[in-house]
Amino acid sequence: MTENSAQQPPAPRELPTKYAPAEVEGKLYERWVERGYFEADASSDKDPYTIVIPPPNVTGSLHLGHAFQHTLMDALTRRKRMQGYEALWLPGMDHAGIATQNKVEQQLAEEGKSRQDIGREEFVRRTWQWKEEYGGRILGQMRRLGDGVDWSRERFTMDEGLSKAVGTIFKRLYDDGLIYRAERIINWCPRCLTAISDIEVEYQDDDGELVSLKYGEGDDTVVVATTRVETMLGDTAVAVHPDDARYAHLIGKRIKLPLTDRTIPVVADAHVDPEFGTGAVKVTPAHDPNDFAIGRRHGLESLTIMDERAVITVPGPFQGLDRFEARSAIVEALREQGRIVAEKRPYVHSVGHCSRCGTTVEPRLSLQWWVKVEPLAKAAGDAVRDGRVKIHPEEMSKRYFDWVDNMHDWTISRQLWWGHRIPVWYGPNGETVCVGPDDEIPTGEGWTQDSDVLDTWFSSALWPFSTLGWPERTPSLEKFYPTDVLLTGHDIIFFWVARMMMFGLYAMDDVRPFHTIALTGLVRDEHGKKMSKSFGNVVDPLDWMDTYGADAVRFTLARGANPGADVPIGEDWVQASRNFANKIWNATRFALMNGATVEGDLPPAEELSATDRWILSRLGRTVAAVDAYYDDYQFAKLSDALYHFAWDEVFDWYVELSKTTFAAGGEGAAASRRVLGEVLDVTLRLLHPVVPFVTDTLWTTLTGRESVVIAEWPVDSGFRDDAAEREIEHLQEVTTEVRRFRADQGLQPGQRVPARLDLSGTSLAAHEPAIRALLRLQPEGEDFQATATLPIAGASIALDLSGTIDVAAERKRLTKDLGAAEKEKAQADAKLGNEAFLAKAPDQVVDKIRGRLAKAEADIARITAQLGSLPQA
Repeated sequence: MTENSAQQPPAPRELPTKYAPAEVEGKLYERWVERGYFEADASSDKDPYTIVIPPPNVTGSLHLGHAFQHTLMDALTRRKRMQGYEALWLPGMDHAGIATQNKVEQQLAEEGKSRQDIGREEFVRRTWQWKEEYGGRILGQMRRLGDGVDWSRERFTMDEGLSKAVGTIFKRLYDDGLIYRAERIINWCPRCLTAISDIEVEYQDDDGELVSLKYGEGDDTVVVATTRVETMLGDTAVAVHPDDARYAHLIGKRIKLPLTDRTIPVVADAHVDPEFGTGAVKVTPAHDPNDFAIGRRHGLESLTIMDERAVITVPGPFQGLDRFEARSAIVEALREQGRIVAEKRPYVHSVGHCSRCGTTVEPRLSLQWWVKVEPLAKAAGDAVRDGRVKIHPEEMSKRYFDWVDNMHDWTISRQLWWGHRIPVWYGPNGETVCVGPDDEIPTGEGWTQDSDVLDTWFSSALWPFSTLGWPERTPSLEKFYPTDVLLTGHDIIFFWVARMMMFGLYAMDDVRPFHTIALTGLVRDEHGKKMSKSFGNVVDPLDWMDTYGADAVRFTLARGANPGADVPIGEDWVQASRNFANKIWNATRFALMNGATVEGDLPPAEELSATDRWILSRLGRTVAAVDAYYDDYQFAKLSDALYHFAWDEVFDWYVELSKTTFAAGGEGAAASRRVLGEVLDVTLRLLHPVVPFVTDTLWTTLTGRESVVIAEWPVDSGFRDDAAEREIEHLQEVTTEVRRFRADQGLQPGQRVPARLDLSGTSLAAHEPAIRALLRLQPEGEDFQATATLPIAGASIALDLSGTIDVAAERKRLTKDLGAAEKEKAQADAKLGNEAFLAKAPDQVVDKIRGRLAKAEADIARITAQLGSLPQA
């Protein structure tokens, strides 16, 4: 906060007639940042509250998923800041190894070059240059959304401090025997030329082929089936179940592998399902993870038959062919030899693709670096089981345990040039040395560093503590770790959340990285369909912000945010949220024009009208409800509660009722001006974390104070007035029923009707002026005729409709509607009285008919009452 910010002059109590978000949001956000509202002080004696942002890729741009999660994190942080916490929302970006390297390689390709042409050192320099020029555009877009992050603490996963953290934990894990190098099956992208993690593999149903092949000769024949025929060149066995009598005579024998000069053994392995297919499977240890495991159990050779670009390397007629070209050629060759037993095309099956480039992933045996996860994963599971970390919603815990309890060792090396290079050096005599950040690098002839870099998830797994200065014990680390909540999508619970848990508990001496894991769903279109470029339903939130304002987008997303559930969103809903922002604006403008004030104490309850006591009672209940929903991460419920309180109770009822009070003047009007100011003050503060721009503009104008960003969070006053709430509920009931009757009679909303009100015996006598104003009821004249009388909530409303409607036409219309309702009731009664029908019909059908019956009965009662209230012909 700037030194003189508290001395800012009060804002004028005026508002433009219309709210224009584009004219407000950008300038207002920069004012917040300049005044330091979002900066967190590690030396403060306030209680800390910390969220670290899931770091977006440096190559990324703001999509609806980002906007959704950022809205919720911002709401949590803004509220805590208003509650008096030293709130830190720490921003930053991930270096995004493959994605960023691809961007730079594309640039080079446009110049007719490859990374090999310019060498590693120059390529890394070019990548840093690209990052500075083109990366991080999402950070500016976060400002558009209103993210209240501490920009002074922005971090990048390859900045100096985080790089030191990466080197430190690698060295510790290596020294503890938790990092090792070994040959295993990995996901390989022949386009990106690197191993990729499970999360970088996207599975989709592809049209392929299932080919059944005959191996061996005569009695030693066995049939196997495969969708990847080309891998047969690397088969080193056929496996059958040890108890499968069909193949008992073959176990231990060697059979001829077609198209080669090799024979391969038939092995018995319990992994094989004798009920699936022929009960025999081909074993290609170098190109399939299950086959690799079988090969290890039986000491089989692993033959790599493709190079890094998925081109066949086996000497012979298929050498040099791409894997898919080889597939067709091998099928044709086998067909010529009579080895094809069956072919199924198309055969739809799930195939993994590289999420970065769309290339079909190839399982490949490769020498890689691995993390031994068993002890780390056990600690991550124990921290949730013993309650140190809570998963919200709780039912998502099962998915978490399914992952951490069955986790395989994690391959952390990538065959890229952009990223944290593996800190291992190899000597001329076979030496291997792992070098920490403070260690001396081996020098001398023949020493070389490992050429691979670390998986991006390795550095982002350190994010909750590396961003605060670890491995140094910085004041920020002491103040803000462990963080309070990790808010992220349930789709990365397996990959990022679990890994942060493992590394956090390991590096920070068993201190959890966060208290709560709050899991959200995914944003979908208005029909619940996944957003995808191929579906043509992807929405750019920036376009919506341009059209409707950031607040409208934020409120729409928050209002759909039920814990763990997917969020459907459509433009109509954003328009509705824009209308809500306009409603807030217009109501506050009305209040200012009528002298609403926040100055001085509220009058004592006994000096307030029932209307004032009612809205203050409802306000207290709303504050309590919103607090409870925030503490339970129920964003949809708290947004809905605020929407209905603000729109329905404050704007539609209290503001309208206040018009009569203000018109009457006197002490009652003065009291209501203070109550209206109080209600708007608290309501705007409650709304601020979700819709920050419009609320700050209105709150500063209403109160003349500096900013709602640094205002105090409302506290439930404890004021409740059940009698006043019942009284206004009766007023609402009378008003609603008369409005419905007017509409049924075809009267226009603004059409005035003579009326006699009998409110004796009710608590509504004092509200007669307001009721008449709300319902457009003018006083009865000398020629008043009570053509319709409505008994409602103990009151009696007599209306003179003579000359306002065509009674005969209205009676004819209602009689026709009554006949239709009675026919519907008769049909429903008949079906529900038929025992044979009830015995056979599904429950949902019976329930539907019961609903039709209930509606028909309600319609009959309503129409009958309307007919009875019409003037006699």
